[in-house]
Amino acid sequence: MNKPLALAWITSIIAMGGSLFFSEQMGLIPCTLCWYQRIVMYPLTIFLGIAVYKNDREIYKYVLPMSIIGMIISGYHYALQKTPTLQEFSMCTNGVPCSGQYINWFGFVTIPFLALIAFTLITMMMLILWKRK
Repeated sequence: MNKPLALAWITSIIAMGGSLFFSEQMGLIPCTLCWYQRIVMYPLTIFLGIAVYKNDREIYKYVLPMSIIGMIISGYHYALQKTPTLQEFSMCTNGVPCSGQYINWFGFVTIPFLALIAFTLITMMMLILWKRK
C-alpha cells in the first residue's frame, strides 16, 4: 500500500466527517467559505479512495490543484476570523458571517484552521507522490 496516498485519503475522510459532524450533529450552519471548502474536500475523498483502491500514483495531478485551492480558501477564511481588519472584506454578506468562530480551541483552533491543516497534509502527501515519480 502506498502510505502517502493512504494518509491523504484518511485525512480527507476525517475532514469530511468532521465537517458533517459540526453541521449535522452539532447543528452549526456553514458559512459561504465553509461551503467552498466542502466543495473542494468532498470530491477529494472520492478521488483519493479510488486512487488507493487502484494504487494510482498519478492522482496527484488531479488532487494537488484542488488541495492547493482548498488551502487558499481555508487560509483566507482563517485569516478573516483572526484578523479584525480583514473582516471588512468578507465575502459573507448574507446568512452566517465568515468571521464567526463556532469553536476556538486553545485560542487558535477554529474550523477553517482544521480544514487548512487537512488541505496542507493532503498537499504534502501529493507532493511526496510527485517526487517519488
